[in-house]
Amino acid sequence: LIVESRLEESGAGRLRAKQITRLGRLTLREQIDENPDPKLIAAALADRVRNEGLSVLTWGSAAEALRARVGFLRAGGGEWPDLSDAALLDRLDDWLTPLLPGLRSLAALKPDALDGALRSLIPWDQQRRLDTAAPLRWTAPTGNAFTIDYTAEGGPRVDVRVQEVFGLTQHPSVAGGVPLTLSLLSPGHRPVQTTKDLPGFWKGSWKDVRSDMRGRYPKHVWPEDPANTAPTARAKPRGT
Repeated sequence: LIVESRLEESGAGRLRAKQITRLGRLTLREQIDENPDPKLIAAALADRVRNEGLSVLTWGSAAEALRARVGFLRAGGGEWPDLSDAALLDRLDDWLTPLLPGLRSLAALKPDALDGALRSLIPWDQQRRLDTAAPLRWTAPTGNAFTIDYTAEGGPRVDVRVQEVFGLTQHPSVAGGVPLTLSLLSPGHRPVQTTKDLPGFWKGSWKDVRSDMRGRYPKHVWPEDPANTAPTARAKPRGT
């Protein structure tokens, strides 16, 4: 008699073990193994990721942002870990496999667990520097914080209403000097200007933008000298 175990999907990507008893080529009995070896299940789940790619995992926004931020710093020449798809697949046993024992499906792997696993690949000293070198958000002069898109074409970008950067005379940067691309928006959140030189914009094409915006949004403030005007996220008070 030969007794073997086989893994199969039982729906929604969930794995179960089936115990098969054979006599030569003749199958004598098949039954579900209610207590399969956790290592066997974990290995099968890891193999699925290797074969189908990282897209089978449920990534959360935190993990995706972490990969983008570290990738940006690495591209800039820093000795940051490689969190690309190829590198993560090569190191699957370092970060993913330890999460799998006890699970029956990849869907049971929560996004925050993946985020924590990725962080384990970043040395502690670099984790401490990450928020300074490549912060998750940029704070406008109004005090409102905006998420930085590190995957944007042309470099890290922030979408912000132009009136929230009034009074800003120095262009913001990350990673010790890389200028943020400011995608400046109208009060209706439509693109007005994209710039990596805000002081130059104030002195240059702002005049034309101001003329256009005053006609489109008369209830909002459009100063001649935005570099010396208080920032605002509001329209003008009634009666002004």
